Amino acid sequence: MRLVPLLAALVFCTPALAGPNDVVRAYPAQKVSADTYVIHGPQGVPSVANQSFMNNPAWVVTKDGVVVIDPGSSVQAGRMVVSQIRKTTDKPVTYVFDTHVHGDHWLGNQAILEAWPNATLIAHPDMIKLAKNGADAFWIKLMSDMTGGYTDGTRAVIPTVEAADGQEFRIGGKTFRIHSSTDAHSKTDLMIEMVEDHILFTADNVLNHQVMNIRDGTFKGVMKATDLALALNAKLYVPGHGKTGDRTFVEDQKAYFSTLMAEVRRMYDEGKSDYEMKPVIAEKLKAYHDWAEWDTNLGQQISLAILEIEQE
Repeated sequence: MRLVPLLAALVFCTPALAGPNDVVRAYPAQKVSADTYVIHGPQGVPSVANQSFMNNPAWVVTKDGVVVIDPGSSVQAGRMVVSQIRKTTDKPVTYVFDTHVHGDHWLGNQAILEAWPNATLIAHPDMIKLAKNGADAFWIKLMSDMTGGYTDGTRAVIPTVEAADGQEFRIGGKTFRIHSSTDAHSKTDLMIEMVEDHILFTADNVLNHQVMNIRDGTFKGVMKATDLALALNAKLYVPGHGKTGDRTFVEDQKAYFSTLMAEVRRMYDEGKSDYEMKPVIAEKLKAYHDWAEWDTNLGQQISLAILEIEQE
């Protein structure tokens, strides 16, 4: 997700319909493995209809406590996540991984600390830096604007612990191995590998049946992250948006980007402009027309691909 396209999608409602004590409507948690749960949020941008909730909060129940990955987009969404966690275990949340700087994934931190004040929040060092330098206020305002004030009352609780590429966190008998990047979806991204369980939380580096917004990142970085995700050969992949599954949807994303970049490069060499490329590429990618945010993001992806080619 990113900034300019989101602003174009603003929808407003009367403030009387929402407030700081609200909780997002309940979404069920799916048990995807013996100890791991995921709430699969609706796909799309934050809106009045989805109350800002549209990512995939996940948690792992370890012998010592609960590890949360991306608790959601607001204190209201986070409270819903807290409620669902409590339905699956009596153990406290001890750690939270925030996978990148986009607020739909981490502004739920506030609700986690309301319930478990001693939880440790972990993120990419560049995510922490950007949040401290204004990204926090940007995302809080954006969520409020896009939901007609529903998320008001949300405060940015910024992680304090940095995660380095290759670092391993041993928590409750499980190993959480970090795969970080500075040039993928947001340039502040973590993918989190649960080593013993062979599960990979890809964050927004890999989405399932959703056309990615890459304005904060690079195609090369996202394609490199996609290749890494496949090379890790996990049994289960949990995307930032879309359903959890096996490597099939990761391969689908690789095929999509490979086709798009090859066609953009070919037509760029022929002197074609982005508006001339779009109908040709849309036809080449017609198998993906039903992916979420197809209409919103395909054109900007083509323009951004041209920029990357020009910078080579």
